[in-house]
Amino acid sequence: MAKQCFLFLQGPISTFFRKLGDALSAEGHRVVRVNLCAGDALLWRGRGAIAYRGSAARWPAFIEDLMDREQVTDLVLLAEQRPFHRVAIAAATKRNIRVTATDFGYLRPDWITLEPDGLSALSRFPRTPQAIHHLAQAVPAADLRAVFTDSFPKQAALEVTHAILSWLLAFRYPGFRSHQIHHPVLNYLATGWRLLMRGRRGAHADHEIAALKAGTHPWFVFPMQMEVDYSLRAYSTYPNGVAALETVIGSFARHAPADAVLVTKLHPLDPGVRRWHRIIARIAQTHGVADRVRFLDGGALDRLLDGARGVVTVNSTVGVWSIRAGIPTMALGAAIFDVRGLAWDGALDAFWRHATPPDPTLVDAFVRALAGTIQMRGVYYRDPGLTAAVKEAAKRLDADAQTRLRALLEPHAQLNAKAPHATIV
Repeated sequence: MAKQCFLFLQGPISTFFRKLGDALSAEGHRVVRVNLCAGDALLWRGRGAIAYRGSAARWPAFIEDLMDREQVTDLVLLAEQRPFHRVAIAAATKRNIRVTATDFGYLRPDWITLEPDGLSALSRFPRTPQAIHHLAQAVPAADLRAVFTDSFPKQAALEVTHAILSWLLAFRYPGFRSHQIHHPVLNYLATGWRLLMRGRRGAHADHEIAALKAGTHPWFVFPMQMEVDYSLRAYSTYPNGVAALETVIGSFARHAPADAVLVTKLHPLDPGVRRWHRIIARIAQTHGVADRVRFLDGGALDRLLDGARGVVTVNSTVGVWSIRAGIPTMALGAAIFDVRGLAWDGALDAFWRHATPPDPTLVDAFVRALAGTIQMRGVYYRDPGLTAAVKEAAKRLDADAQTRLRALLEPHAQLNAKAPHATIV
């Protein structure tokens, strides 16, 4: 087996990358890690770790020199649209270095995404029904029953520690600029308050959901995404969550049935710095539908989706959930499920009255193709799912395994008008 040299940049805020690096080293590969901030150093110390303390302007020359000096064969990262990562990917592409991106899985709750080049608009997963059916026939059926559980408290603790430590020791990494939108102290004080109040808010949301289900009004769901999420920032035309809400609520007001209700549901990890309930109430009031737009902070998503008339999302993975549940779904941004026959491919204004459910045969093929290619079983934070993820990722990062996977997928991602600023690798 030919030995490879793996370069790791920022990954999940967990020990997943460090453990994966150890597993690859144990197989005889060389592993290099660049820490961009103090939080990164917390997660990966010692062997193979390099601290980058230069400016953003010097980063291109640094990363190109590192790739050449170490003869890097593979670049592994999370969030390919972060500024430092975009530069590194451009350098890797010029050198024919394989790029692999990871993130939470499309198939929740215990799957992880591991795919070539990037996610969403950069994904090489097929986007036509014919190609999806063909791919599904080429991979084995997967057992989709949940096997592993993750740890939200551990995830939250690591994310808070990473952010605060990076802020406190920012002088040691003067060129680093976080991709976060809000100041880390404000961000996590607000997050902590939301977590403390989660039980009360969840109970209120569950009561609202029960009232919806007991009533006679049809309802639509808009699952909100965190504004820091690059799926929103880079893979859509919306600069922030407010702009997306303006579009959705405005269209709903003008074109949805007069008795319909729109339920906006806050992302469970949103820090709550913005007063979303007030923002949504203001937008709804402006459009004359204040009595028909609801805001939920918490509550069981599966119960909310059960019976929903439709789901509109920018490109949240909730769209995969709703498609699998047979609910009419529309993606406003670039999304892996934005395929004719899975998601509504007409105008948003027409969706409210004319959207049709996904084709169940195509849904089955889509899920099977996902599970057999760019999804792997495991979780980022808690054993035994973490160990299983590390073992499977190490196997899939083998050069021959990557060649086989890339042969199954499309040669490259396709340009997408819903993500005009995405750079196709």
